[in-house]
This record gives sequence, C-alpha cells and structure tokens, in this order.
Amino acid sequence: MVNQTIFASQATKKQLISNEAGGRAFQLNHRQALAQLAATGTLNHTFYQTAQMQLDQILVLTQDIDAEFIAKTAVYTRQNSHMKDMPVLLLAILSQRDQSLFKAVFPLVIDNGKQLRNFVQIMRSGVIQRKSLGSLPKKMINQWLINANENQLLAANIGNQPSLADVLKMTHPKPKDATQEAFFAYVLGKKYELEQLPAKVQALEKFRQGLSHDVPDLPMQLLTNLQLSAQQWAEIAKNGGWQMLRMNLNTFARHGVFQIEGMDEIIANKLQDQDMIRKSRVLPYQLMTTWSALDDAVPQVVRQSLEQVMRAALQNVPRLTGRVVVAIDVSGSMASPVTGYRKGTTSTLRCVDVASLFACALKQVNPDIQITPFDTQLHSLNIAENESDQTSLFGRLKQVFTGGKTRSIFEVAKQFAALGGGGTDCSIPLNRLNRDQTPVDLMIYFSDNESWADQLRTRHKTGMLYEWDILKQRCPEAKLVCVDLQPYTHTQVPERTDVMNIGGFSDHVFTLIDLFSQGKMHADHWINKIEQSKLPT
Repeated sequence: MVNQTIFASQATKKQLISNEAGGRAFQLNHRQALAQLAATGTLNHTFYQTAQMQLDQILVLTQDIDAEFIAKTAVYTRQNSHMKDMPVLLLAILSQRDQSLFKAVFPLVIDNGKQLRNFVQIMRSGVIQRKSLGSLPKKMINQWLINANENQLLAANIGNQPSLADVLKMTHPKPKDATQEAFFAYVLGKKYELEQLPAKVQALEKFRQGLSHDVPDLPMQLLTNLQLSAQQWAEIAKNGGWQMLRMNLNTFARHGVFQIEGMDEIIANKLQDQDMIRKSRVLPYQLMTTWSALDDAVPQVVRQSLEQVMRAALQNVPRLTGRVVVAIDVSGSMASPVTGYRKGTTSTLRCVDVASLFACALKQVNPDIQITPFDTQLHSLNIAENESDQTSLFGRLKQVFTGGKTRSIFEVAKQFAALGGGGTDCSIPLNRLNRDQTPVDLMIYFSDNESWADQLRTRHKTGMLYEWDILKQRCPEAKLVCVDLQPYTHTQVPERTDVMNIGGFSDHVFTLIDLFSQGKMHADHWINKIEQSKLPT
C-alpha cells in the first residue's frame, strides 16, 4: 500500500486558493505558472479571464524568475508549442532583463515577419514600461530585415498595427543593395525604379498595371483585392503555401477553382505533401477548425486529404501500455474558444472540441483505452436501448477505431463535444473508478481545471486530489497527467512524482505524455523539459 504520510505531506505543502469558478485549487509555483501561461496563453479573453489579466500575471511572474528560464520558456513555447504572442512578450521582457540572452534567442522567436511586427507592437505599447524600441532591439530588428530573403520581406509586408512601413520608419535599416533599397522605397511609398525591385514585386506591379496576365507567385493577401478569374485563382492555389491553402479552401470553392478539371486532385495532393506539412507547423486543432468550416462545395477528395493530414499531424500520438483512462471535460466553460475571444478573429474551435480531438487521437492509436466524458456527471458511451450499434456514439467510435470508413476522427470528436454542458466536477471520473475498483496505470485529463462542484470539508485537498489519493492506495504505480487547455495558474492536483501538469493544444502534448508514462520525466517534469533546452551562446 502507498505511504499515505508521504502523499499527505506533499499535498499540504501546497496552499489551497479559490479558482476563477469559485472552487478549490492549488496555486502553481512561479516557474510552473509561467510555463502554463506561455504554452496556453494567447493574450485573448477566455471564459473566466480577460487578456489584461493574463498580461498582468506574466509581468508579475517574470519579476521573480531568472532571465535564463524566461529565455528558455520563450524558445520552447515558440519551437515546440508553436505559440505566437506569448514568446514575443517574453522576448520583450528579456530585452530589459538580459541583453545577452535577448540577442541570443531573438532569431529563434522572431522567425518570420509577423513575429517581427508583433515584437515591435509589444515594445511600442508601453506594457513593459517603455515605448521606445531601444538600441539593441532596433539593431536586431534591422539585422532581421537586412538578412531576410525576398519571400520573407513580402510576407512581412502583409498586415498592419504596425505595418512593415511603420517598422521601417522606426528603425531606418540601411539596405544591403540596390534591390533592397528599391523595395524599402516601394513599401514606404517613395520613388523607386521598377526594374530594381525584387523579381516577384516587379511581377506584382506589372500584373496590377495590366502589363502581364501571369499571376505572380505571391502571398494570396497581396492579390485578393484584384479582379481575378477562376483560372487565376487556381494559379494562386498552385503557387501558395500550405497554411494559405488550408485556410482558403472555401474561398477557392467560391471562386470556381474546383470546377476546373483536375484542380481538386492537385489541391488534395498538395495538402498531403509531407515536407510542406512539416514546414507549416500544422496543429491538430487548426485542421479540425478547417474541417468544421468546410463548405459543401469543397470536393470529397479534398476532405479526405485533410483526414490524411490529420494522421500526419498526430504522428506524436504515443502507444501507451497498461490500463489507461482518458477523462474529457465537457462542462459549460469548455465551450469557450480554445485560443480565446478576439474581435474579428475568434476561433470557431472550442476547448471541448480540442479535448475530444486529443482523446480520439489517443483512442485511435490505443484502442483499449477507456474514454470518460464528464461535467457534474459521467456521460456513458454505452448503447442506449433505442439505438443500434451503428447509430450510437459507441457504435460510431467503434467504426472509426476499428478501421471503419463511415466516420472520421473529426466527426467523432464533434460527437464527444456535443455531450454535457453543465458544471465542472473533476473528481467524478476518479470517484467512479474507485467505486468500481477499476485498476489504472495512467489517467489523463483534458480540462480547463475550473472544477467547483466537488467541494470537501477538508482544508488540505481538492475533491480530485482526495479521489486520486484513494486510487493510489489501490494502484501505487499509477500516474496522472492533467492537460490544461486554458491559461490559468492553478491546478486541481499539485505537481509531484506521480502527477504532471502541462498546458497547451499542440501535438507536443503527446510527446510529454509519452515521456512521463515511461518514467523518463521526474519531479517538476515539464519545467525540467524547458530547462533542458539549449540556448545559443
């Protein structure tokens, strides 16, 4: 039997607080909290929290954390979790904390023009107590601009607040040659010689002026304000990058691209290009967002290609050993957008959609795992009396996970997400396992951790920790992984040798689950993973 004294002492070291839903929770330490916010936070409004609250938390946390850990967190969450705003914010904070580390990690976080403009916006906003860029940040920005290739500069010239022109006016980079000098003048609206512009910009201007009818190979955003034929839209689809193609399938359908013979196959094959998939850093939730929004006019062969891409995106799904239970939070707060609310750009995909997607992916690779949806009750996947094996959720799951073609992983995840909608009681799945004396080796939760309906009289435990300690008495080797899909700085079960708290919605979550389940990660598991990151000298 497990040593209850050891586990009781570990729990009581953590102070219970009230979470945003009014329930009990354990406060993460500053490093754990920073890692959680950086891996899940998008500086947008969530169900319980405003963007300003997230920002304030980051600014407070980083005051008590060493600069090296801030630098490693910025790099780790950009390169592994593929986050955008948070790594840039940490980089801006680092510019005032340690200029040597700032200079070293700048190119690892600022890896495209959008990230560069985000950095300038944060630096100029005053959120880090300054509104000027400063000499070193200005030098690093100019270094990026001067060394950027033609495609990078063209991509950087898309978007505002700030625009690339604004950045050039702030930093005054010295062009390295006549071509770059002409491009900077072009961006700034100054006089330039057409023949000195980069080849692609020349092609764009000739196309705009009617001097050429060939659609230039450029980012689609630079072309969409022009009057284009279906054939020209098809050329854009052939030339465009992978993410652009994924995000504009409905646009191509609307402009008649799929009515051109062979274009459905061309686009489907391009979507499945493995090199393009890897370079695009595609996330599972992005694919589900695309699938959920597909217009009926998008051909079936393209829809099927997205399912193939999903399999590639989920290549990090581990093969887990032992008895595994996956608990999916389907409560009301999980209906909030996974990347938060942002005016005009709010994601249609919710936390519950992502949680269901992760669970289905694990089930597809590990058909014997048990999936348990919950809110303030457990939602059974058993076949109801008036349902057949083909029409029930259980039946649809079986069709997918035994190789059936009638339902895709996208559709089954949506079926999961349709369950529930009530309050949150994270202790219920564990309570049922304990009641039934079910043996468990690994328990995985996908939730926002905002449990409130499981209050206990004891002052030292949450309901979930209370039930987990009971399970540990039955299954001493069991491990618990709590995946937080929203940026909060507390948890229902504190970090210890048998418990890992991680945050995020990239496929890297699978890698961490795999390492932890194999015993290859120890106390402060995720923090240790970040600390192992190598920074350039």
